[in-house]
Amino acid sequence: MMRFLWSEWLRTKRTAIRFLTFCMPVLFSLCAAAYLISHPGSTQAFAFEGFFTIWTVFFIPIGAGVFAGFLVHEEELAGSFNGFLGTGISRIKLYMGKFSLLLFCLTACTFTAVLTLCVCVKPIMPEVVSFRLFLPAAALMVVGTLPLLALHLWISFAWGMGASIGISMGGLLMAAILGLTGIGSRIWPLIPWTWPVKLGMLPGALILEESAAIRSTEIFSGIMHTAAVGFSAAAAGLLLFLAGGMMWFHLWEGRKNCE
Repeated sequence: MMRFLWSEWLRTKRTAIRFLTFCMPVLFSLCAAAYLISHPGSTQAFAFEGFFTIWTVFFIPIGAGVFAGFLVHEEELAGSFNGFLGTGISRIKLYMGKFSLLLFCLTACTFTAVLTLCVCVKPIMPEVVSFRLFLPAAALMVVGTLPLLALHLWISFAWGMGASIGISMGGLLMAAILGLTGIGSRIWPLIPWTWPVKLGMLPGALILEESAAIRSTEIFSGIMHTAAVGFSAAAAGLLLFLAGGMMWFHLWEGRKNCE
């Protein structure tokens, strides 16, 4: 699989994928770091919630749609998928190659942003950012993003880049409304765009709960319940979207002009 991932990565040369993967998160984190440094009263809770709220609500939904749509669109431009599907390579390997590249791009993008923020802010304001807090949150956020990547890859092959980006816009609204507010307290396990939000915020909730003067068993139980539900939903969603996408792709013969 590493060979297919490397092959897919080489094909991104001279495209926007590499800029989006490594440069865009650095620019975002530099702006966030400049804001925190210019506001000496910033707290760890403010930095954590602000950074991960913006990243999970805006960058993750849009990024999943754009990355998946762009990767598939490149194959469509190169002979309307004829060269891609006619390589003689197993359809499962072709599909997993694209999914692996998507996973690499979103993971590298997320950790680049987090590490840039921590490296820039920690020497000046060590109490505001913590690798112990931010890195686990980034890892959990990536776990919650896996089903989104599988879903948008399927959508991109079936309906194209425009559909993938368009649906990601709706996902952004659902992440903001259902993932961050009490409106989605009952239905968020059914909404894939809320899973990165819920899982990414867990380390912050735990750290803040541990540092509170009076620990609440009820709050801790709620955090553990959210974690269990979030992991279960992400695992089920990944299995459904990835397996379903591969089975569909195995029979797919390319997109017709009328599609």
